Amino acid sequence: MFLDVDLSKTMRSGKREFHLHLNYASSSDRLVVLGPSGSGKSLLLQMIAGLLKPDRGYLKLAGRTLFDHTQGINLTPQQRQVAFLFQNYALFPHLSVRQNIAFSLHHGLFNPRPKMISKTVDYWLETFALEPVQHQRPHELSGGQRQRTALARALVTEPRALLLDEPFSALDPDLRIHMRKELRQLQERLAVPLILITHDVEDVQVFAEQTLCLKDGQMDLERQQLIQACSTLNPIKKPEPVTDSGF
Repeated sequence: MFLDVDLSKTMRSGKREFHLHLNYASSSDRLVVLGPSGSGKSLLLQMIAGLLKPDRGYLKLAGRTLFDHTQGINLTPQQRQVAFLFQNYALFPHLSVRQNIAFSLHHGLFNPRPKMISKTVDYWLETFALEPVQHQRPHELSGGQRQRTALARALVTEPRALLLDEPFSALDPDLRIHMRKELRQLQERLAVPLILITHDVEDVQVFAEQTLCLKDGQMDLERQQLIQACSTLNPIKKPEPVTDSGF
């Protein structure tokens, strides 16, 4: 089982409370969590990453227990070996592509040197077709190049899973289509398990092997059944190959 969770979490802000309770298991290596804003998607992703501690329950990923309230297990984010890709990619603006990728491997007090030598970094630069721009900074890159740099930085440590927080929500429609296709192809080629949260059904159609629908902190069973029925009638098609068209 890739993901197996039975979690409860209560968030409080003043007099307001939000309760998330989820009991769900998925065997898919490409899971999309779908729901509107405020449904608990980001809370779930943060708990998987170890950025937020559940109140009770357990969380298992790829057969490994990351959290278990009863057994007193709560692995740190570093111990969980998962990569978290934020909406805006969170690249370091003062570092080159090469330095951004190397940062995840760097344990010193200073940033990686601009021309540091690393076969691992070289591999990911080649894998993501970033060699021609390796000495450029994020503001000099296309949208596709920025996303590939963020993915390379996330994957350079060989994580057990890749977590994506609405990676296309801030993009214009044309770029969104291009980036979805590119990310889907990269995920298939690298065979890295992926959990993606979104409010956009288009992401489900491109990525989902399985879909988890959330609403008000719980499974949205009605929408879950509708998505499953639509997936049966219209199976996900593998996207056509894309090239870096300057996005």
